[in-house]
Amino acid sequence: MSNALPAVDPITVEVIGSAFASIAEEMGEALVRASYSTNIKERRDCSTALFDTEGNTLCQAEHIPMHLGSFIGILPHILKRHPVGDMRPGDVFAGNDAYEGGGTHLPDIVLAEPIFVDGAIVGWAVNLAHHADFADRGHAHIYQEGLRIPPVRLYRAGEIQQDVLELILLNCQVPRERLSDLRAQMAANRLGVARMQALCGKYGTPTVLAAGQALQDYAERKMRAGIANIPDGTYAFTDHFDSPEIDGEMEFACRIEVAGDTMSLHFDSPPQARAGINMTYTALLSAVYYAVKTVVDPTILPNAGLARPLTVTAPAGTVLHCVHPAAVNGRLAACQRVVDLIHGALFQAVPERVIAACNGACVSATFVGAHPKDGNLWVYLETIGGGSGARAHRDGLDGVHVHLTNTSNLPVEALELEYPLTLLRYELVDGSGGAGRQRGGMGLRRVYRAEADCRLRLDGSRLHAPPWGLAGGLPGGMGDFRFSEDVTPFVHGSGGLRAGDIVEIITPGAGGYGPPAERPPAQVARDIAEGRIEAGMAAATYGSG
Repeated sequence: MSNALPAVDPITVEVIGSAFASIAEEMGEALVRASYSTNIKERRDCSTALFDTEGNTLCQAEHIPMHLGSFIGILPHILKRHPVGDMRPGDVFAGNDAYEGGGTHLPDIVLAEPIFVDGAIVGWAVNLAHHADFADRGHAHIYQEGLRIPPVRLYRAGEIQQDVLELILLNCQVPRERLSDLRAQMAANRLGVARMQALCGKYGTPTVLAAGQALQDYAERKMRAGIANIPDGTYAFTDHFDSPEIDGEMEFACRIEVAGDTMSLHFDSPPQARAGINMTYTALLSAVYYAVKTVVDPTILPNAGLARPLTVTAPAGTVLHCVHPAAVNGRLAACQRVVDLIHGALFQAVPERVIAACNGACVSATFVGAHPKDGNLWVYLETIGGGSGARAHRDGLDGVHVHLTNTSNLPVEALELEYPLTLLRYELVDGSGGAGRQRGGMGLRRVYRAEADCRLRLDGSRLHAPPWGLAGGLPGGMGDFRFSEDVTPFVHGSGGLRAGDIVEIITPGAGGYGPPAERPPAQVARDIAEGRIEAGMAAATYGSG
């Protein structure tokens, strides 16, 4: 197809590329505004993208990098299962399975719709929403984690397949939310289809398709140019991973080889665990693409071209490249550690471009219960930010989501209006940012009181292995989960709460950059005045204060 496409001048390519980005962003806003659940309408746990006819990424909106793993996985499965010749305008495919659907964990349901112009498919509108529903389940293997959906037609020629919809909803704890959020996903895709068709009508389909290929080629050239500026060599790094789901710690390792304008990354980790911490290969790819892009050149366009100079390997059947039937629900914590591995390795080559370890976790709390007003089930998911690592010339950010997560918090007003929970405290954790010439960001403290009996699942990391500093910077504070005295001890992060019970969630801070002794006295004084560090600790750490 590429040989038959016309040559397109750079200005037109740039204009069409901006249109792609605008379409993806508009789809995302439509999804958020039309959704029903707090996890999407408030926390924005969703992503949108456009793909070309062969399933290559044209553009992903600046939402959640982790979701790329599901996007790049589902389209090959659709094209393998469903002949293109049988597809019609209005067909919509839904899927989430980690092994037969290209997903990375089951709550992330993807809807993909082919875009037809003059009877031919010119691309795909794709979106993903995290349906906070598959909760209070086991995580020994994938069959415990929820409903597995291979890519199936949810809509056929614009008509909902009612039997498929009923099958999905019957396996959900809060079907009203699921139905409304699926409708919001449909609205987002329909908007993307209409905008893409209008773009083809304005510039001509061959020009739009040619621009899409040119943009991928441009991303490849920028990635190769950026890699070529990194000294050739082999760079290795190891880090430790902990989780409430496992006992003890695991060691993860990364080896990066830079040769000219190519980069090879190899990962080693223990055998896949009987816990939800495992990650599929597409999840590994999404973590690698993000982490390499941040160091090589953050301005590279987020399309499939950036992946061409990269080779990614990991032994199958391990935590970082699991195979059926490994559980994957909490895969994001391991993915965050992959980013730390890559940054730690590349610091040896380009120290000025790498930040110290961030909070390195996806600390999440999932509450499940029956509402005392009407007995209906409710599920509340919150992922909580932490510290961002210090940079060579700037302090880290406090209380933010980092790397592969990018959701908002659920405002207190919305939380207490919709769920039988009260938020007692929500604040930064003093002193949790690692000391250094540049200080690491601080973690967060979020304290809940249950107003009705419920169950709670806690996930996170950096509970035992602190976020490391760089170039002499000190590590950041670790995360912790604390409970009121009468709470029965949780087993692997899961347990029950009675009305009146209190849980305190502390997220990790981040590492500092450079020797603490080099931090200017004025900045130390400001840290003390703003409560970031106590005066006595400042004197001991910085020699001033």
